[in-house]
Amino acid sequence: FQPLLYQVATAGLAATEIAVPVRSVLRDHDNVRVLMDEATAIDVHAQILHTASAALGYDFLIVATGSEYSYFGHDEWREAAPGLKSIDDAAAIRRKILLAFERAEMAGSEAEQQRLLTFVLVGAGPTGVEMAGAIAELANRALARDFRAIDPGSARIVLVEAGPTVLPSFPAPLAAYTQQCLARKGVEVRLDAPVTDVRTDGVLAGGEWIASDTIIWCAGVRAMPLVRDLGGETDSAGRIAVAPDLSLPGTPDVFVIGDAARALSDDGAPLPGLAPVAKQQGAFVADLIARRVRGDREPKTFRYRDRGAMATIGRSAAVADLGWLTLRGWIAWIAWSLVHIYFLIGFRNRLMVFIDWAWAYVTFGRGARLISGQATDDRRSPSVRQPHPVDAD
Repeated sequence: FQPLLYQVATAGLAATEIAVPVRSVLRDHDNVRVLMDEATAIDVHAQILHTASAALGYDFLIVATGSEYSYFGHDEWREAAPGLKSIDDAAAIRRKILLAFERAEMAGSEAEQQRLLTFVLVGAGPTGVEMAGAIAELANRALARDFRAIDPGSARIVLVEAGPTVLPSFPAPLAAYTQQCLARKGVEVRLDAPVTDVRTDGVLAGGEWIASDTIIWCAGVRAMPLVRDLGGETDSAGRIAVAPDLSLPGTPDVFVIGDAARALSDDGAPLPGLAPVAKQQGAFVADLIARRVRGDREPKTFRYRDRGAMATIGRSAAVADLGWLTLRGWIAWIAWSLVHIYFLIGFRNRLMVFIDWAWAYVTFGRGARLISGQATDDRRSPSVRQPHPVDAD
């Protein structure tokens, strides 16, 4: 459940609470077969999907490959500034954040300590805002009494945005409220500050160098490269243009949905890359194919029903734009929490997330602060520490 990946990355939830195996989700559907494989190429003329281990023929193909983060022509930044698109990404970012505090505790100089305790998030959309608020609460609350040589509350969280406002897709009053909440949490918001360089020890944003070992990319996305095999017209984000019924133009047996598709709304604007859009498109295409197989009349045009957008800023603070109503503060936070619990898969996950959130609200704690694995970018292994002065009683 991607909207809660940031909570895994900031030690708020365990990965098992927001993800379930797709095989178990579909086990009661006897006409569904799940294959764990990698799609490598699509031959629309021969109606064959090539994978790493097989060639699969199809009558209908639905391409829902999603998206990856776009580094705007600077893919070399990816290693220094990872994005958040998968459970693996969330675990790696959680490790990076928690290790930053551990290494700051052992830092040999004030400059090194300051660099380690500086966290930079690039992009002030919902992911960037939610990550910034969560890291601030992790530093100011959950870790406040865990260290002796450092004050976690002194951590510097910098949210960098190339545009003039945070949450640009939300109404201006909600964006202004969000910025005020972030400021109260101690988050530095840098607007009109495009990133022009990213290195392992910092970023250059708005002409200013910000030294940091922990940089998280929350900016634009692009469609996965596989959609290029379809041969259609693509936009700057790599999304392929689709017909009103979401099929590939001239190829009625191939459908593209979600972040891979450039579908248009009634006013001609591209639909946003949001989960509700993909869910509605999936239901529409499933119904269309079922009708075609039965020989029934098919729907001709997909129409997206916008039910609004939400973003949380942290404890008791969120914003919601429902179109006909806007909410902010505690009531928006309650609405955000209920909606996200409802959309989780499985009763157990809903119950566990509710319990974790209730416990965190009462105790200010975070129960998933696990540092595991060995990241390839670790510049200093915790098991091989640099010598530094130690005070002994």
